[in-house]
Amino acid sequence: MTATAPVLVEPASPAPLAPPPPRPRRRRLRRLLGNGLVQAFLLVVGLVWITPVAGLLLSSLRSAQDSASSGWWTALTDPGQLSFANYAALLDDAGMTRAFWNTVLISVPTTVLVVVLAALAGYAFAWLEFPGRDWLFLLVVALLVVPVQVGLLPVAKLFGQLGLFGTIPGVVLFHVAYGLPFAVFLLRNYFAEMPREMLEAARMDGGGEWRVFVHLVVPVGRPALASLAIFQFLWVWNDMLVALLFADSSSQPLTVELQSQVRQFGSNIDVLAPGAFLSLVVPVVVFLAFQRHFVQGVMAGSVK
Repeated sequence: MTATAPVLVEPASPAPLAPPPPRPRRRRLRRLLGNGLVQAFLLVVGLVWITPVAGLLLSSLRSAQDSASSGWWTALTDPGQLSFANYAALLDDAGMTRAFWNTVLISVPTTVLVVVLAALAGYAFAWLEFPGRDWLFLLVVALLVVPVQVGLLPVAKLFGQLGLFGTIPGVVLFHVAYGLPFAVFLLRNYFAEMPREMLEAARMDGGGEWRVFVHLVVPVGRPALASLAIFQFLWVWNDMLVALLFADSSSQPLTVELQSQVRQFGSNIDVLAPGAFLSLVVPVVVFLAFQRHFVQGVMAGSVK
């Protein structure tokens, strides 16, 4: 009796895993955005939004004589009107260039301080236990209803006693103080939605609170941090009320300088148009640079 050799049967390769189906809300959102009527509506909204920006850009490239004799749209058929002479004159204007750099020195430190301090406070309120945590957070929430106008005169008097009135650090401190309540409230709620198991696993692996915050919470919370940075930067960059009161002639930002140019010279469009466009284009560039994270933050809150 002859023995038969065993037959080796190769195990079947596992079938590739199918991608998880999209969530119902996300599926409805994609279907809505794919609708032709919605796309046409968004196109119209985009054209309405971009028309004043295009008009301001073309006006900043035309001479004062052309602006006084015809509308900005005539430059579309007569490109010979356009030149960079207004921007060259703007760069030679010491007041405008100083105001631009003052705006940068006010907006950038304010945004960084608000985001960093709010991230630390938001993580503490969300995941650290300490006495009076809930009452302190309620106090932060209560500060959201305090209007800016209420603190203008008391803070101005305090800054005058401290020697900060009329300085860039004084303007930065005011913006930081009034930007923190909303920032802390936003980031605390975002951080509180993170899975507790993820943080506990990081702590069990030997990570301290600082390490957990830097290497886990900050990367996961990047969409919220980017959204907060965009809103804070835009608010401070376009602010005129606080700067008008707390900044002097040597520390006033671009918004105050443009207002001063209007008051002094009236209709000097060859100076105001390039200055206004310069004030506009920087926030647009910042938004475009962070829009991917901003959209992620918005979508994360809309499809959960």
